[in-house]
Amino acid sequence: MVLGTFTAVPSMALAASEGLSPLFVMDAVALAWLTAIRHFERWRYKVHVLNFLAIIFMTGVGLMLASGPVSQICLVAASTLVIFAATLAGVDKLHPVPVGGVPDQELLQPLILTMNELFIGAILTVSCAILLQRLAKSLDDLRQFADSRQQGKNKLHALNAEVHLTAAVARLNDMVVITRVAKGEGAEQPIIFVNDAFERRTGYRRAEVMGRSWSILMGPDIDRAEVERIAAAMARTESVAAELQYYTKLGTPRWVKLERVPFADEGGNNTHWVGVGRDVTERKKSENRIHLLAFFDVSTGLPNRCLLMERIDQLPASAQAGAGAGYGAVMFIDLDNFKFINDARGHAVGDASLRNAADRLSRLVRDGGTVARIGGDEFVVLLAQLGTDSDTATGAALTVAEKIRHAITETFEIDGQFYNSSASIGVTLLPKSGQSVHDLLREADAAMYRAKAGGRNGVAFFEAAMQAEVERRLTLERDLVAAFDDGALAMHLQLQVDCDGMPVGAELLMRWQKADGAMVSPDLFISAAEESGLILPRGQWALRCACLAWLQLAQAGHSMPLSVNVSPRQFRQADFVAQVIAVLAETGAPATGLIFEVTEGLIIDNLDETIARMHQLAELGIRLSIDDFGTGYSSLAYLKRMPLYELKIGRSFVRDTPGDGNGTVIVQSILAMAGHLGLRVIAEGGEPRAQAAFLAANGAPRMQGYLFARPMPLHDLMLLLAKHPGGGLMRKIRDPAEPDLALALA
Repeated sequence: MVLGTFTAVPSMALAASEGLSPLFVMDAVALAWLTAIRHFERWRYKVHVLNFLAIIFMTGVGLMLASGPVSQICLVAASTLVIFAATLAGVDKLHPVPVGGVPDQELLQPLILTMNELFIGAILTVSCAILLQRLAKSLDDLRQFADSRQQGKNKLHALNAEVHLTAAVARLNDMVVITRVAKGEGAEQPIIFVNDAFERRTGYRRAEVMGRSWSILMGPDIDRAEVERIAAAMARTESVAAELQYYTKLGTPRWVKLERVPFADEGGNNTHWVGVGRDVTERKKSENRIHLLAFFDVSTGLPNRCLLMERIDQLPASAQAGAGAGYGAVMFIDLDNFKFINDARGHAVGDASLRNAADRLSRLVRDGGTVARIGGDEFVVLLAQLGTDSDTATGAALTVAEKIRHAITETFEIDGQFYNSSASIGVTLLPKSGQSVHDLLREADAAMYRAKAGGRNGVAFFEAAMQAEVERRLTLERDLVAAFDDGALAMHLQLQVDCDGMPVGAELLMRWQKADGAMVSPDLFISAAEESGLILPRGQWALRCACLAWLQLAQAGHSMPLSVNVSPRQFRQADFVAQVIAVLAETGAPATGLIFEVTEGLIIDNLDETIARMHQLAELGIRLSIDDFGTGYSSLAYLKRMPLYELKIGRSFVRDTPGDGNGTVIVQSILAMAGHLGLRVIAEGGEPRAQAAFLAANGAPRMQGYLFARPMPLHDLMLLLAKHPGGGLMRKIRDPAEPDLALALA
């Protein structure tokens, strides 16, 4: 305004005096326009731009009208104005005709034009300055807007990433927890998302956990070592997996298989952690049940044989005399009268008595010891660190054993009934160089049998003499295996006859003759085979021998039933009936030609299962006999439930007849009962003729003994039968002078 006023007013005056009305009008309009801009400088930027363009256009038009084409030079640059004015002074020399009607004066016209151009240049300069200022401000605003837009774009990308992340896992069946990486060491990572499965399994609603740490799921039994391992892996930005116990909102413990994975943005920066958890509580329960079944006794909850052997193996190898941990001890405990309680009161009471004994043993054994049930009524106690020398350890072990013995003898109550029990305890020290866990248990078992043989309810310590017995038993088992493989075992047959001397059957008996001709007593190797499990393949072999023997006898015209002993262990096999069917099919022998002899001990355990198996065999045609009847623990009431064919009276009863009144009454009672039940009776023994005569006069049972025929190979038996085709083996009772052909053949 100031510059315009000082330049335009003199110019307007000069233009008016010289009659240059266009210049006067143009200066007046320009001054008015400038005044308007002064009052409206807060116009929008667009208006200022339009104003600038209008000024340029209008100025150019005005100059063109007032000064002619030469005025356009003014639009090039303000710096040319002076040159223009100087040049304009010589216009009249270049152009004799006045330019644009300007009077031909030497100074007045250039002065007027120069002042007008200065005014126009000032207007252009001011307008440009205003435009540049507003343009700079607009550029700053644009830059700030661009920065703000970029920040918004970054936030939008982050939000989009979270949206995509949460959308991908929202419907998974596994629990999903997404946490945001927190800045600063030790800072809790806030939860930003949990899926529906998380809500269902934990009981927490999504709003309750948002912004909180996943540690809300931890409880008192959390595995701190695993938590620290997870934290260390996350500090290294590494994926990590673990199985942890978490707690629901109600405090219920659950197991989860957790995997935490880092999540990075487009720039590779770790922004989130994605945790995926699968509930494995049921699998853990199954594993625990399997573990309990594999390593713990179901009835008592005590460790079983498998876990006991593991713990014995875990005893430090350095526990030698004077070498740190010292001696330990293994105690083998057998309840003396458990079978009586179990038979009289049933399995429920029997199991309760076992649990009672287990509780007493557990209370007596200090920390670091182990109480295990290894089967039936047998328990084992493992003690450690009894002393650094054998004498001290022996004394400590015997002291604990006596406490156990006294505790077992205390009266206990089950369902309002009071019971008494006792225990036979065998003790051995450990460790012993070169001995396995089986050797230690065998030593303790041998000592226990010594205590039981000494009258029961006692304690016996393993001694060297017992070791010799153990070695003898081991040697016997090893030789028995070799004898079977080498064919040294053989099946002999002993005839069974009636009162007329006629053969009515034969029993197969296993015999073992060594290479030097010595015979091994069946009482020795049969019991060893039963205890070691070798009886199973031997029993299968005996059954096959019986079938083949029957076929040979039948082919020779001597068809008679053959009795074969079946051990309780063999009979209790789940597939025993299938084994019998397979042997009969293989050999072609009829089932009616066999009689299975079982002991009363078989009836004690699993009576219902035993009777059911007996009926299966009877349906095949096999007949059943109870061997040594009256010497076991069975009840006579069981007889009517069994499909029996025969009872065998043991030698212990027969040898007391006829001189002993009690023995005589027992034999007569058995014979009378068998007659009422329709059962055949075989009396074993009867070697003295008086006994045979007594049996013949009291019910006329079948008899089996050395008086009639010794056990002999099948070939010799067939010779004997051929020698006496009409029987006659009983004639020796009536004719003592007749030589004993059976003895001669044997």
